[in-house]
Amino acid sequence: MKADRIIKNAKIFTADKKNPKATSLVVKDGKFVYVGDEAGLSKYEGEAIDLGGKFIMPAIIDSHVHVTTSIGFEYADLGVRFDCEGKKAGLDFMADYIAKNPGLPRYRFMMEQACLKGEILTKEDLDSICPDSELIVLEGECHSVWVNSKILASKGITDETPDPVPHLSYYVRKDGHITGNAFEGAAWPFLFDLDKLTDEQIEGPLMRLVDYCVKTGVSCVFDAGFPEYEKFHERVYLLLRKMDEQGKLPVYIDGCYILTNPAKKEKALEELKRCNHEFNTEHIKVHTLKILMDGTQKIHTAAMVTPYVDTHETGATCFDARGLADIIKELNEIGMDLHVHTVGERSSRTVLDAVELARKELGDAYRVRVTCAHLEIQDDDDLGRFAKLGVIADFTPYWHAADPNSSSTWLGEERARKMFRCKTLWDSGAIVTWSSDNVAYSDFVRWSPYLGMEVGMRRQITDKTRAPEFIRTKEVFPPANERMNIEEMILGYTINGAIQLGIEDRKGSITAGKDADYLVFDKDLLTAEKEGFSYNMPKDVYIVGKKVN
Repeated sequence: MKADRIIKNAKIFTADKKNPKATSLVVKDGKFVYVGDEAGLSKYEGEAIDLGGKFIMPAIIDSHVHVTTSIGFEYADLGVRFDCEGKKAGLDFMADYIAKNPGLPRYRFMMEQACLKGEILTKEDLDSICPDSELIVLEGECHSVWVNSKILASKGITDETPDPVPHLSYYVRKDGHITGNAFEGAAWPFLFDLDKLTDEQIEGPLMRLVDYCVKTGVSCVFDAGFPEYEKFHERVYLLLRKMDEQGKLPVYIDGCYILTNPAKKEKALEELKRCNHEFNTEHIKVHTLKILMDGTQKIHTAAMVTPYVDTHETGATCFDARGLADIIKELNEIGMDLHVHTVGERSSRTVLDAVELARKELGDAYRVRVTCAHLEIQDDDDLGRFAKLGVIADFTPYWHAADPNSSSTWLGEERARKMFRCKTLWDSGAIVTWSSDNVAYSDFVRWSPYLGMEVGMRRQITDKTRAPEFIRTKEVFPPANERMNIEEMILGYTINGAIQLGIEDRKGSITAGKDADYLVFDKDLLTAEKEGFSYNMPKDVYIVGKKVN
């Protein structure tokens, strides 16, 4: 057989359980047609390229990114960031800035909720320093905001406006009146002004994303959506479709339709079906419903089984198990999948309970792929249920290096030292995938899968790590026995990611019959130093048999 490319004398990590390691491969018409030892090359015609022992692995799959949200943040004014000791100090800082910059139509600031020291910041406070212009203060994670009366009026929000999801996505009220503080889905509509962006302004960041993927060897991503900005999300996908039709999109983008409010469930399912039809090109597919089941720990919107030690509250979930099971059954009927934001232990437990209900009621007809993303903290009783129920566990390993003393203020010391238990889930037999989960392109440093691999293996960021300079950790983030090995990191970034996206029949491993997506490294990643691993980069990147870098 005449081959397009023949490689020998390589160290190939295939990510294929049936044929885990090889020294040779053959590519024809964009597919692997042979993977094995050099003895099998005699069947193929063409000059064999001797790689001199270079390392080869499958191209990378990033199982949770934010393609469209990142464009929003590309042009968002996040304001002047500041720290303060209490409400008065914060108001004084903002008032001073406004006095020095008078007459602006809108003022934006950013601070951590902890800066208020438990005090309540209200729209009346903000009106007192800025009565004539719009004023918005973003919380550090952008999962909550404080706004003045001007902004509330412009959005038509009054005391009668219902909370989208009580106790999760809501407007803070006092004596029945909104205070100007909003959380999660109630806060996001305040963040972006996207209507004036041109197609060129959107395409520019998208091409930067493509360049990044080509450089780092990321051939596929799961785009986790843009909450509360469905129209802009679709506009981006129309441009991505155009790029694909023009041959400018070598990266496979697996998309979703996002649901943040139970009241919008029926619309979301209909829109998912429409998007599945509208966006179905070679490199774009939409077949997943994404649900924001809870929020974040720091602002206590993550749903917990065990109450927060500082507030004694437990947060809330977007759906209960019965409601989510019904959604899973509807997704099963239309052949779609489910991806769920689950930070707190009760959030993922709700998903597990829902899957258990749906499996029991559907029996052998059950076919939905369900993924829980983030999984910052788990209850011990749920750790074995992922494998049992076939729920995929997606982690962002870059997060697995932190200071447990910070989270202990709301989790307590014992629970703060039992976070991100990815190795436990892996060893239980669950399918574990890895992702970068960033919401801003910036310089793409935090998007790097090699950063994810390093932190996943070490649970620490040092001066030798290619990470933002201001982020370093003094010690290994506990539990130390949750550290992964390099083979597990690669498998999570390749074949397991393909399983999550439902493309394992053609992506994710170096296997005869699959797309020839593979990376060539001068350094052997299996024996490379763990500290500083984040500086690795492929020498050559092939997608469907073509060198793209």
